[in-house]
Amino acid sequence: MAMARTVRDRLLEALDDLTEGELQRFKAKLRDFPVPEGGYSHIPRGRLEKADPVALADLLFQFYTEAHAPRMAAGVLEAIGCKPQAERLLLGATGNDACSKAPLPFMSASAVGNRMQATVPREQHFIDQHREALIQRTATVEGILDMLYGTILDDEQYQAISAKTTSQEKMRELYKLVPSWNRDCKDRLYKAIKMKNKFLIDDLEGQP
Repeated sequence: MAMARTVRDRLLEALDDLTEGELQRFKAKLRDFPVPEGGYSHIPRGRLEKADPVALADLLFQFYTEAHAPRMAAGVLEAIGCKPQAERLLLGATGNDACSKAPLPFMSASAVGNRMQATVPREQHFIDQHREALIQRTATVEGILDMLYGTILDDEQYQAISAKTTSQEKMRELYKLVPSWNRDCKDRLYKAIKMKNKFLIDDLEGQP
C-alpha cells in the first residue's frame, strides 16, 4: 500500500518541477512576498541564495510552518507565472495530513497574502515586546543557549554567542537571529528564559 504524500512532499515536488531560472525567480519574489504577522519574517537573503529545492522546502517550513508554507509558496509560484505547480501544491495542502484529501480552492498571490494577514494574530510576541529589557536584565545566558542548542541554534551560532564576554553582549548577539524566527522558535526562547530567569519574566509580565 502506497504511503500518502505529505504536505512537504507536495511542496518539494512543486519546487523540483521548476527550471533553474524559475527557481531563481521564486527566491527573488519570496523576498518581496507578504508574510504573516505575529512573529513571521522573511528568510534571510544569504540562506535563500544558496538553497536548492530540498533546502528551500526546509526553509519554508522552518520560517512559515506547515500551516502557512504551502499557501505562501503557491502564491509566489502564481506570481512568477507557475500556476500549474501552484495548483498542484494546493490540491490537498491543508496543513493537516488527516484532512489532506479535501482540495483547497486556488488563491492568487494577493489573496494568499491577505488571507494570512487576516488569520494570524497581530499581537506582538513577548520576546519582541520586551527586547531591550531581556537584553539588559537576563543574567543566566549560558543555560538558555544550552536549551536552544541543536533545535534552534546550530553549532556555529552557539559558539558565536558564547564567545561574547558579558550577558548583555550574548543576548544582543542572540537577538540578531530573532528576526528570522517564527513564533514557535520565539516560544522556545521565552520558555528557556523563563526556566533560567523566572523572576525576570514574572516581573515583566507583572506577576507577583
